[in-house]
Amino acid sequence: MQTIPSLAHAARALLACSLAVTAVAQAQPQAEGYPTKPVKVIVPFSAGGVVDSVARIISDKLSTQYGKPFIVENKTGAGGSIGTDYVAKSAPDGYTLLAVSPSHAVAPALQKSITWNPVRDFKAIAGFGYVPNIIVVHPSLPAKTMAEFVALAKKSDPPLTYATAGLGTSNHLSGELLAQEAHIALAHVPYKGQSEALNDLLSGRVNMMPLTSALAIPHVKSGKLRALAVTTAKRSSASPDLPTVAEAAQLPNYNVGTWFGFVAPAKTPAPVLQKLTADIAQILAQPDVKTKLESLGMELAPQNAAQFDSFIAQESEKWGQVIKQAGIEPN
Repeated sequence: MQTIPSLAHAARALLACSLAVTAVAQAQPQAEGYPTKPVKVIVPFSAGGVVDSVARIISDKLSTQYGKPFIVENKTGAGGSIGTDYVAKSAPDGYTLLAVSPSHAVAPALQKSITWNPVRDFKAIAGFGYVPNIIVVHPSLPAKTMAEFVALAKKSDPPLTYATAGLGTSNHLSGELLAQEAHIALAHVPYKGQSEALNDLLSGRVNMMPLTSALAIPHVKSGKLRALAVTTAKRSSASPDLPTVAEAAQLPNYNVGTWFGFVAPAKTPAPVLQKLTADIAQILAQPDVKTKLESLGMELAPQNAAQFDSFIAQESEKWGQVIKQAGIEPN
């Protein structure tokens, strides 16, 4: 009487085992055979910018690695949210990736129309590193150190001004966090890009700018601008003598940089993501890649998928709180 249930149980176990083997067999080729066709890497900003440049360096190497083209496409608009929305709605098959930077974590707090979520709708592939900003001032400003700048800002009426490449950019976040951490008033003057903002800083129309290090250093060396500090937690290898804002102004919680990485739609198969993560880690270790990225002012700080997922979640929470405290209403 017990034979039939035993046979049924064995049959169910055999079927379950068979299904598991089939699932593994189906998942494995997803990684081993990937990619079988061109892969799109969406950059949600204009060609020629630092996000675009970083994406092309990594994509070129992936093309060589896999023998299939990784094609960079620029889908611009709405502070990066148009290109990001496109990837969020793309097939999660590993053939549409997204190049990300701080706006990926910040945009949902600034734009009411955004329906995608940086944590819910994407899975990290890898983080590459970051580019520090340098707090630079016009030489006419009577502040030669970060501490002197903070002291000057506390007694200035009207408030000192700072230029940025626009709302929600790394320049803007650097200035807003400085105002909050140092308890000073600073007047934000947004432009349509770093070049326009830099021109007005050079002419003395604005007092200060947290400027991308690669753009700042030549003007500091020529004496057209004065550097006060770098915005990241660690000193920049390109300017090792320049203190951080945290140490120069005694603001231990201050840390801002323009970071970069690749993500994919959330339901992209894990084997494909794991393959990309491992291969990008090897690419970032190649001397010619390191040289190219460092020429853009990047500090290499590779993160695997789990680390980058966690980092993006932390950035999203951190800047959401900063934006709320600043009273910036989503557009």
